[in-house]
Amino acid sequence: MAATDKALAGLRQMIASGELGPGAKFPPEPELCDHLGVSRSSLREAARSLAALGVIESRHGSGTYVSALDPAEIISRFSLSVELIPLEGVLELLEVRRVLESHATASAAARQDPDLQARLSDILDRLESTTDATEIQHLDAEFHNAICTAGGNPTVTALTGVIRGRGGHYRIFEPGADFDAIKQTSDRGHRAILAAIATRDPAAAATAASAHIAQTELWLRALRPVPQVDLPAEAVPAS
Repeated sequence: MAATDKALAGLRQMIASGELGPGAKFPPEPELCDHLGVSRSSLREAARSLAALGVIESRHGSGTYVSALDPAEIISRFSLSVELIPLEGVLELLEVRRVLESHATASAAARQDPDLQARLSDILDRLESTTDATEIQHLDAEFHNAICTAGGNPTVTALTGVIRGRGGHYRIFEPGADFDAIKQTSDRGHRAILAAIATRDPAAAATAASAHIAQTELWLRALRPVPQVDLPAEAVPAS
């Protein structure tokens, strides 16, 4: 095992076992090197890897600490890798999104947030009135994110957001022969989701969300758009 891998495995074991829990401060570097049997350079490289994943954090003048280990925060870091996945992998991820977002939409309908219906209706009014591809993407993301947030599970919201983030590189709302049909079908799908939430019907909400995302999968399989990697980092997919 390479020295850096050994250091990384040792740090992970200390955190996973609870020896160092959320918010705990790491021992001084010389002590930690002796404990793990690694050099300072290997330890620092391993620490940088975990910091990139949001697992540990350095505090200037104080030392190195385990992060809060918040699942949503850690999952959000997955976007660095997910954004490299090609279309076939994205299609697999959309199956995961379909399951997660169906659950989140059902939860949103069951939780009965009194402000959610009005907020979603306003988003859809704006979404249905535009043909600008970039605006469609952002409004679509706002709609789905609002529902996931209302579902009450930040980890689900973060994971679906990461999946949508990569999907945003594969634009299906571009001017062309299929634009009107795709847009109208998508708008109807959004309205079906809103209707189920408005009537507080979790089963119907889950079904509507699943059907809507499954339709996105079909479009991507049929159109197979080329990823637009020059999109800004905050770009989000439309569906």
